[in-house]
Amino acid sequence: MVGKIIKNISNDYTVDSNGNIFVCKVRGKIRTLDIKPLVGDNVVFDDKNNYIMEILPRKNFLNRPPISNVDQAFVITSVKEPDFSSNLLDKLLNIIEFNNIEPIICFTKLDLLNETEFNRIEDIIKYYKSIGYKVFSNTELDKINSLFKDKVSVFTGQSGAGKSTLLNNLDKKLNIKTNEISKALGRGKHTTRHTELLNISGGLVADTPGFSSLDMRDMTKSDIRDNMIEFNKYRDLCLYKDCMHDNEDDCEIKRQIGINILPSRYDNYIKFIKGDNNENISFNIKFKRKK
Repeated sequence: MVGKIIKNISNDYTVDSNGNIFVCKVRGKIRTLDIKPLVGDNVVFDDKNNYIMEILPRKNFLNRPPISNVDQAFVITSVKEPDFSSNLLDKLLNIIEFNNIEPIICFTKLDLLNETEFNRIEDIIKYYKSIGYKVFSNTELDKINSLFKDKVSVFTGQSGAGKSTLLNNLDKKLNIKTNEISKALGRGKHTTRHTELLNISGGLVADTPGFSSLDMRDMTKSDIRDNMIEFNKYRDLCLYKDCMHDNEDDCEIKRQIGINILPSRYDNYIKFIKGDNNENISFNIKFKRKK
């Protein structure tokens, strides 16, 4: 039979085949091939003995959290407790774009902002929308729910940004455990302990454990440049065909800073290509594009 792995705890893999649930082990042959099944994998399995026999080809996979065949990634972005960081948001967007997964931004905790802070964040939201990203607040539950149908989605973002709380609000039956913000660290305490695909609004949504690393080690400087999506609108106007928009003369990207390119986006880009990314971060995703 063919099914999809929807949960993995230790060596037990829960497989959904047309609504029928099987808890399977991995057949020895797969282990000898050094292929570890991932949540999201489409598999051939023996429904009599409950063994996974074959992992079908993946369109993509993630190392952190371990999940495959992802269609879209919701970047859950807190604006307070923990505070908003454009650097962390832009880094996640860049990595997700690189892996050909659609990023969707969801801002949380807007109700904690004063008027001045809200106006600043509102301008930022307008900018990300203007360059082509889907952007929502965590109160727009109907709009977010409408995006799940027939998709495999992953929620990612800072610990404490409100991923599990948002999932609970999207589907009241979930009752996913949440936890308070660590005052000492300024970020949330990790509450999710395994990766599982949850059936929400006709799609599969991953609730994933927290991790404390996020990097661009699989990306070249050109990859980072090419996935700053608004840069691509102007790069043909640069003097040099392979302009990196850093020290080159007659660079159109630099001319557009503060006009059509948000200064923080350019500043973050320069940090990324120079490897200046030593912020104290706690993210739960590390992508690995299929070779």
